[in-house]
Amino acid sequence: MAPQAGHNAAPHGSPAAPLPQPPSWQPQPRTQTAGAAPRRAQVLTTKVGLQIPAGMAYDEWERAGHQLVGVLDSSCWWLGDWLKYGKDHYTDRYQRGIRAAGLSYQTLRNYAWVSRRFDLARRRPALSFQHHAELASLPAREQDLWLDRAEQRQWTTKQLRAALRATRQGGQPARTPAEPSRRLEVPGSRVQWWHKAAQQQGVDFEQWVMAALDSAAASALEEPADREEQKESVSA
Repeated sequence: MAPQAGHNAAPHGSPAAPLPQPPSWQPQPRTQTAGAAPRRAQVLTTKVGLQIPAGMAYDEWERAGHQLVGVLDSSCWWLGDWLKYGKDHYTDRYQRGIRAAGLSYQTLRNYAWVSRRFDLARRRPALSFQHHAELASLPAREQDLWLDRAEQRQWTTKQLRAALRATRQGGQPARTPAEPSRRLEVPGSRVQWWHKAAQQQGVDFEQWVMAALDSAAASALEEPADREEQKESVSA
C-alpha cells in the first residue's frame, strides 16, 4: 500500500493497513506447515500512527524501521515526480491540485527540483534522496562522480557533505565569475532563520543556500506563467 501524502487527520475508526513497503520490496509467499509456530501479527499503519503487536521480536522491530525509512525516502521522489508531471501537463491547474491535497508548495518544489536534476535512470537506489539533494546543484557529470563515490564507499549524507566541503576547501581551481563577486548584507535574524531551515532538512548551510537560489532561479526563468498565476491568486 502506498503511503498517504496528505496531512489531514484521519477520522476516528479509520482502517489500519499493513506496513507499506518501498518499491523494491517484493512480498514472498509463505506456506504454513503442520506444527509450525503461528505467524506473528503485522505492524499496521494508520494516518495517525502505528499499531505494533505486543511481544514483537527485536529483528522484526528493526526490519519495520528499515521499511519505514525506505517509504519516507521514496516518498520524496514520488512527490517530486508527481509535481513535475503536474507542472508539465496541467500548467494552469496543478497548483489547485496541490492545495486540494493539503501539501506545502515550497516543500514540493524542492522535491521536484531534485527530481528534475536527476532522471529516473540516474537515481541510485542504494543512496537516499538527501544524498541526491546534496549534489543537485552540480553539473550532471560531477553528480555522477560523487554518487559513484558515495555508493562505493557507503557514505552517509553527513560523510558526503564533509567530502564535498573538503574538496571545496582543498584548493580546487575556482571558476572565474562572469562579473566581480559582491558581498550581500543580510540581517542576522534572517541568516539564523536560514540556518534553522538548513538544519531541519539536514543539509549543509552553504549547500542549502545554493539549492534554494538555484530552485528560485529555475522557477523564475522557466515558469513565467506560474508566477502570474501566483500573483492572481494572492490578489484574489
